[in-house]
Amino acid sequence: MRCDRKMISAIVLLVLLFLTAANPVFSETSKEKDIRRLLKVSGILDQLTYMQETLLNNISMMVTGSFPDVPDAFWEEFNKLVGKKEMDDLIGRVIPVYDKHMPHQTVKKLITMFETPFWNDWKKKMPIISREAGLIGSEWGREHTQSEEFNAKLDDLIEKYELKKLNLPVENK
Repeated sequence: MRCDRKMISAIVLLVLLFLTAANPVFSETSKEKDIRRLLKVSGILDQLTYMQETLLNNISMMVTGSFPDVPDAFWEEFNKLVGKKEMDDLIGRVIPVYDKHMPHQTVKKLITMFETPFWNDWKKKMPIISREAGLIGSEWGREHTQSEEFNAKLDDLIEKYELKKLNLPVENK
């Protein structure tokens, strides 16, 4: 009997080791896999790709502001600076936010909802609408912050709170 218990204990230990090795702690849970699927079927992954494009566009404007003459080869390499690896990192950072704020059942229900034909049509249009609305928002922000009215109000606030006096170089205080 004693030998059988040792053998059973050894087999149980081997099975546990196998299960642990087959499903390491850092592997994705079913909820995380569903969140990843939700990001795809909801169109949010497309929005993250838009963020990638926006980031590169903003940086390219800074580059061309400093270096007006840039060869095409530079831009070919520049456009590879934020690729799949970096986007996977972003997605990996977003998944825990969904995990924290949504129960698994809600994630599953949203997946079901976003897989309907109605939402498929919406997902196709959402990135285009977001881009156009984003451009309008950027233009509005630029117009607003460059207007005389806005700058006069800003100057009044700076004067009211004496920001120039508060921010004098140390030797002048």
